[in-house]
Amino acid sequence: MNMKIAFLASRVESSREAQYTLTERYGNVPLAEADVVVALGGDGFMLHTLHRTQHLSAPVYGMNRGTVGFLMNEYSADGLIERLQYAEEAVINPLAMRATCADGTMHEALAINEVSLLRAGPQAARLKIYVDDRLRMTELVCDGALVATPAGSTAYNYSAHGPILPIGSDVLALTAIAPFRPRRWRGALLPKAAKVRIDVMEHEKRPVMADADSRSVSDVVRVDIHSEAGIRHRLLFDPGHGLAERLIREQFV
Repeated sequence: MNMKIAFLASRVESSREAQYTLTERYGNVPLAEADVVVALGGDGFMLHTLHRTQHLSAPVYGMNRGTVGFLMNEYSADGLIERLQYAEEAVINPLAMRATCADGTMHEALAINEVSLLRAGPQAARLKIYVDDRLRMTELVCDGALVATPAGSTAYNYSAHGPILPIGSDVLALTAIAPFRPRRWRGALLPKAAKVRIDVMEHEKRPVMADADSRSVSDVVRVDIHSEAGIRHRLLFDPGHGLAERLIREQFV
């Protein structure tokens, strides 16, 4: 099979070396001509690649040249065409964030893992939470809060004691980060179609920043979040090591 592959590599030396080796063996076409994109790096580079290629129909197959590599496959220069032919596909939708700042400006970004609000000063944030235009929490005093996709539920969300979500579930996780009041509030599971709005109270005294996959906005007063069904990221995994299996396995470590 004449499969056209575009190899993208992070700036890490091992990724660049792998790109050279694979290009010599399999060729390397421009992104617009690729049947499949192979990302060489870690999870951060995979997120970067998915954002970069979201306008393309070609799926992305990651090969780990980083540290954790949760979204990546093991690296090997051998048998790549066969691995791509038999790979399992997972489709994920990103979150859309619209952040309104104190000066009235608005910033939009997409997040594959999570959208988070984080305190930007010495005092805890005071947040008010709406779901589908209905006030659900009048006050959450915390270091922050986040909304995570199933694909991102093992990342920051899991570190903040949020739940791991099955990849096929139409669910989002709303998780508090170090909540002070209500002290034992552990968050909520929301339908994927839910629209979340988080208002920042006393923003001058308790400044808050918003972040969508490392795209940060300072001094926010309101953040609106929803799943963007119109964008479909296609990820490829080796058989038996797909994203659904990884999410299950992560819970038994």
